[in-house]
Amino acid sequence: MRAIRAALAAAVLSATIAAAPQATAQNAAYPNRNITLVLPFAAGSGTDTTTRIISQKLGQALGVSMVIENKAGANGMIAAAYVARAQPDGYTLFVTTNTTHSANPYLLKNLTYDPVKDFAPVARTGDLPFMLVVHPDVPAKTVTELVAYAKANPGKLTYASGSSSAIVSGATFARKAGIDLLHVPYKSSPPAMNDVIGGRITMMFTDVLTGLPHVNGGALRALAVTTKDRSPLVPDLPSMQEAGVPDFDITSWQGYFAPAGTPKEVVARLNTEIRKIVEDPETKAKLATLGMEAFSGTPEQLGKFVDDQLVLWERLVREAGIEKQ
Repeated sequence: MRAIRAALAAAVLSATIAAAPQATAQNAAYPNRNITLVLPFAAGSGTDTTTRIISQKLGQALGVSMVIENKAGANGMIAAAYVARAQPDGYTLFVTTNTTHSANPYLLKNLTYDPVKDFAPVARTGDLPFMLVVHPDVPAKTVTELVAYAKANPGKLTYASGSSSAIVSGATFARKAGIDLLHVPYKSSPPAMNDVIGGRITMMFTDVLTGLPHVNGGALRALAVTTKDRSPLVPDLPSMQEAGVPDFDITSWQGYFAPAGTPKEVVARLNTEIRKIVEDPETKAKLATLGMEAFSGTPEQLGKFVDDQLVLWERLVREAGIEKQ
């Protein structure tokens, strides 16, 4: 019996020793298959467009294909919950914004994920400034004129939204300007934009990337940006504050997240490659032409940023007078 026990012990020890290099080899091999990037917005949105540019270079750097999966709906909650429950192996990532990770906890009653506990921060990729656009038939070329027009037509003007930034921006504008606007929500920005262009909706707050081509083409008129100061991406547009709406400062940010529990070495590898891409002057310039201010940082910095943004958006939603739905 002693001989049998000794043999078994030796076999276990041998298997353990053999497994260690094998596990190390598996970790070092990451990634060895396609990586899926889940987005909470539809194709054609600002996040979708910028992600396709970054993901192409990320796939080249990692030597695998990047699969983009758009899961629009429920203000991004469908996509967020899906990634939160995915295997934490680095093969399912979430490319998202303040919609799911800053605003939703204060906009939605039955949130099916936790923006902090359910995710591992990977890398921030930049900001997507928003701007106020109106249909060309609206007799207002400035924010002041739009406010006057809205006051002369209470309850008759509408605003579309395709994200939390748009929801909060619209409600903040109405509250601070003292005007009565009807909110019309959409699953994402592209269909909302189509209805503004078609004249069925009066106005909307949209990311510069989605709205600028239509502004340049004359299908929409841009009145202001939502950031505290003018954006270098559209320097001719005044800020909402500059245009007469006090204390207006709303910015949409973008970042990559993995499911909680993803190995730190996997997160570190992804962070390294994403930062190289975002900080590359050529890529940064290309993203700027699309309306994105690209920059990055460490996973720890993104985690701290998310914590701070949750505090900020709780205040923004409260001050906008929005109740949880």
